[in-house]
Amino acid sequence: MDNIQQQLQKSGDFLSITRQHEWSLPENFSFTVKHQKNQTESKVTVLETGLIIFEPVDRSTQKDIILSSGVHGNETAPIEICAKLIQQLILGELHLSERVLFIFGNPASMNIAERFVEENMNRLFSGGHSIDQGAGEGLINKERHRALLLENTVRNFYLDGEKLSTGRQRFHYDLHTAIRGAKYDKFAVYPHTHGKARKTEQLQFLNACGVNTILLSNSPTTTFSYYSAHQFGADAFTVELGKVKPFGENDMSQFLQVQTTLENFISGKPLNYSPYDESDFNIFVISQIVNRTAESFSLNFSDDVENFTDFPIDYVLAHDGDNEIKVKQHGEAIIFPNAEVSIGQRALLTVVPTSLS
Repeated sequence: MDNIQQQLQKSGDFLSITRQHEWSLPENFSFTVKHQKNQTESKVTVLETGLIIFEPVDRSTQKDIILSSGVHGNETAPIEICAKLIQQLILGELHLSERVLFIFGNPASMNIAERFVEENMNRLFSGGHSIDQGAGEGLINKERHRALLLENTVRNFYLDGEKLSTGRQRFHYDLHTAIRGAKYDKFAVYPHTHGKARKTEQLQFLNACGVNTILLSNSPTTTFSYYSAHQFGADAFTVELGKVKPFGENDMSQFLQVQTTLENFISGKPLNYSPYDESDFNIFVISQIVNRTAESFSLNFSDDVENFTDFPIDYVLAHDGDNEIKVKQHGEAIIFPNAEVSIGQRALLTVVPTSLS
């Protein structure tokens, strides 16, 4: 273990260590780092493979921030963004002003360059890991065990923050990339709020990241961001950044706004939001949730059709056995189409334009 810690402190490369130990580390460990310029100290705690916490030493904090990536292992750009932030913090190049938990969700799927190993992890939260989904009871594979570990890690992180001070702000940005291209290459899903008002300042934050297309979800889901939002009242989003590409093939210049805004956020620098103006955003609400129910399932458009492409009313979007899935509203567009999902899982969403007001 000393070799792993020494390797991490020297290189700051937590991603490589995570991928070398895809399911588990021999044990957890912690150390302190000193910022190169202002000499402030931060405590670094490695909880498990892919799970690392940074906490300022001897300074009060008000924010508990979670940045997760790699819940789908082939969605590499967000993983590389977070790996760089972690490295900057460990090497003392980036000042830390708030508590931050970084999560690399599914290292084993990163190593095989696939979305998942056995089961889509972003359908396993809010207890989804322990539900009989037709393959057996409960925790039947390593991804389900990993999802349970991630839930417990999020819970402990937020509850430990409560011990430090009251009235803390909780955030969770779960970073992904889409399987196919999109008319809007960066967009975010705002989870169901159960009647609570949506926060325009959170849209301003996303806009500062270069994300100005927002999908409003109005139903519970088993996604990671919904878990944090519903269980802990966190400002949480699923954030889609571009299209799936292998490690090393991302044009990281496309994500400079994301990188800079996240650096400023965790280091306490001003974010310089623009005043909220709804005309700056493309806001959609989910219209149809199409789950695959039949062995015979097909999409009625080609693989190169982009997310947010709309179709005329009554156009047949998909065939699910003998059932035809048709467009119901003017301007209804597709998002996240995937005909290869398991029976019972979501194969397609449709969205229509809306507003917050």
